[in-house]
This record gives sequence, structure tokens and C-alpha cells, in this order.
Amino acid sequence: MSQLVILSGKGGTGKTSVAASFAHLAACSGDPIRSVLVDADVDAANLELVLAPEILETHKFYGGQLAVIDPQVCMGCGTCQQVCRFDAVDEIDGIYQIDPIACEGCAACFYQCPEEAIRLELQLAGTWQYSQSRYGPLFHAALRPAQENSGKLVALVKERAIQLANTEQFELILIDGPPGIGCPVISAVSGVTLALIVVEPTAAGIHDMHRILETTRHFEIPAIVCVNKADLNLDGTALIREYCQEKGIEVIGEIPFDESVTEAMVSGEPVTAYRPNAPASLALIALWAQVVSALRRTIKINCV
Repeated sequence: MSQLVILSGKGGTGKTSVAASFAHLAACSGDPIRSVLVDADVDAANLELVLAPEILETHKFYGGQLAVIDPQVCMGCGTCQQVCRFDAVDEIDGIYQIDPIACEGCAACFYQCPEEAIRLELQLAGTWQYSQSRYGPLFHAALRPAQENSGKLVALVKERAIQLANTEQFELILIDGPPGIGCPVISAVSGVTLALIVVEPTAAGIHDMHRILETTRHFEIPAIVCVNKADLNLDGTALIREYCQEKGIEVIGEIPFDESVTEAMVSGEPVTAYRPNAPASLALIALWAQVVSALRRTIKINCV
């Protein structure tokens, strides 16, 4: 079983468009690959908007803890307010309460309370779903607003995907990765076979490509690069190719700017299914063939 994660280092580069097209091509090409799909962008999941899955299971995700003061036990000494570094303890008319927005769950008040009047409660941070899409099973999640621990939620949906893939002998786990280089990305790249970096030929895109390639290099994850909207800035595309050549990183393809991609997303379809002969679709079909070849090479190298 292989794991392919699609990353970018920043949001809005076209990761989900590429992931949706790959899901379609894996399932519907002449040599289909049975795939489990994962949307690892739990802060703003949107792969489901393109794949229109049927939700089979919904589960709660608890991340972190919040302090709660029992007013029946609290003696009003104010120790909790003194030790809280986040100004999360309010006092009104001698009654102490925890502000759930400000509380970071550090437990300082819990350990310092002389009357043991404070307890820590698990916080509902989001949900995760197991769904069935037209191109295979999909694991996706939604973190509630202002909640943290998104790295743990990414790890959870990946773990469930791996369990299903092992049990039912799927060939590939296809992961639509989160943007940036933080904890969710680290969770997403953990244990993967190959990372595909989607880059736009802009100053911001190139800068963030450098960051995500440093991240994959640090975790010893093989990485390849494709340039999205490559024809909008030929100089930027040339800089990407020059940098990758210097670092020994393969640029496996370029996707042209194509309004069909936007039209397909609005219609809730991968562009390769919506308009197979569009310029972007033809580029994605060629790109998918290169990715499959790179996956096989990577597996062979890792097995030697």
C-alpha cells in the first residue's frame, strides 16, 4: 500500500483540484487503482464539495481540556486567578469562574487549588466522518471554530484510512494535505510514500515551496513538484525549475491556467471528469501517469 500526500506550503494553490482529479483518474482510468481518500485539511475541508460523498459515519473528536470551577466546593481564595497566566479566571462578586474562550487547559489552576474545586473536562473540538464517494471511501473532518489540536485530528483520520486500506487491501491512500508547514502538515506527511508539491509561479508560491520542501526533506519524505497555472508567469515557472534542478528535485509536470477548472469546481466535479479534453485535464492525466510511475520507483527504492 502506498501513501501519496499533496502539499503546497500555502493555501489556494490548487491542491484540492489536483487531489479530486487524481481520485477520479485512479478510479476510472484504464488501469484503476483502488484508493482510500483523505482530506487532511481539517481546518477548512473542501474535498467533499467536489466528490459529493454519502456520509456513513460521524464521530466526535475531543481535543484538549478546559478547567471548570465547582461553585459548591470553591472557597473563593483566588489562588486560581493568581496562577493563571492567560487571564482566564474571572471574579464577580466573590464568585470565581473560568472563561472558556481564554482557558488554554494548562491545568495550573487544577493543581494549585487548595480545595480541589477545579476539574478538567475534555473539550469537543470537532467531528470526523467516514463517507463513500463515487471514487472510493473518504475520511474527512471538521475542526470547530477557534479549536486547536488539528494535528491530532489529521493523525486520527489518517489512522482510520490506513486501517481500512489494510483490512480491505486498497492499493493507495490519497491525501489532500493541509496548507502551511505546521503540525497538521507534519501529521499528514508522517509515514507517506511520496509527497507531490503543487506550486504557483508567484513570489509567495515559490517562497512557500522552499519551506515545504525543507519540511519534507527534514522528515526524509521523497518529494516531487508540479507547477499549477504555469503559463501565467513563465519567468516564475523557470525559477521553480531552476531551483528544483539545483536541489535534485523532479518537476514532473505543468498545469496551464484553464477556466474549466473553476467551472468544474462550481459544478461539483473534478475537471478531468467534467471536461476530459480541457487543457488542464490533459495536463492532469499526464501528471497522474508521472505520479504513478514515481510511486512505483519510490516503493522499489524503499524495498531494496
